Amino acid sequence: MKCRCHSSCTPDEIANTLQDNSKNRHITVGTNKEKKFSLNIYHISTHYPLEELLNEFKEGQFSTNLTSNQKLSLLKMLRKNIPEFSIGEEPLRKIRDHDIELYLDVNRPHQLMLRRPPYPESLETRKEIEKHIRELLDMDFIRRIGHNYIVEITNPVLITWHDGKSRLFGDLRALNYYTKANRYPIPRISHALEKLEKAKYITKMDFMKGFHLIGVQPNYMRLLRIICHMGIYEYTRMAFDIKKEPSHFQRMVDTISQEEILEGWMVLYIDEIII
Repeated sequence: MKCRCHSSCTPDEIANTLQDNSKNRHITVGTNKEKKFSLNIYHISTHYPLEELLNEFKEGQFSTNLTSNQKLSLLKMLRKNIPEFSIGEEPLRKIRDHDIELYLDVNRPHQLMLRRPPYPESLETRKEIEKHIRELLDMDFIRRIGHNYIVEITNPVLITWHDGKSRLFGDLRALNYYTKANRYPIPRISHALEKLEKAKYITKMDFMKGFHLIGVQPNYMRLLRIICHMGIYEYTRMAFDIKKEPSHFQRMVDTISQEEILEGWMVLYIDEIII
């Protein structure tokens, strides 16, 4: 049902003007009897073919042990809650109060190790780097460093391939050599599997660009600068392959989901969610 007037029309006001089986009417709102509005009623079908829903969630994998009715019920639930999932079309907001800090073992890092030029790149690699840099800029995960910045640290970028898809990393091995480790324990896989032994149905999800959901304290962004043929950029979110990132992320999800973990129906392993 849609009222072609303004946002002050409440559902109760609209409902009071309707009669059974009415389709199109002119109504008044409030005490103004002279100003009339056109009201159109639309009946929206809640029937979704299974094939259509499967195509909508084609990136998901569903167990072959589920019946068609079970799949349909699950897909309808996912569709109803689709605003809770990221589909990659909007910038991802960072998780508050969990910005990462990087502490080095020396006050002034050895510049010969931490200020490095970009690696030689093939034409194909350059195209992939440009694509990833644009994506990271659009999502506000990195920002460009201007010519007036003092640059002491630059980490060359690398492109890796997995299942035909490329991924951009900063080569942070030299930085990780100086970075103090985070000692928060990562759970063992065997312990997680023990909690699932009585489960009849299991759902597995992960955080989209999970590590990029964590911000970086402004004072430490200078350590996460990457360099390529396009210039110098610095991460405003946690970069992949930082020495302490798995422990930091695990501590964050354990803190946020402490109640669900204690209830025993959720298992968290870094950026993997098992229900």
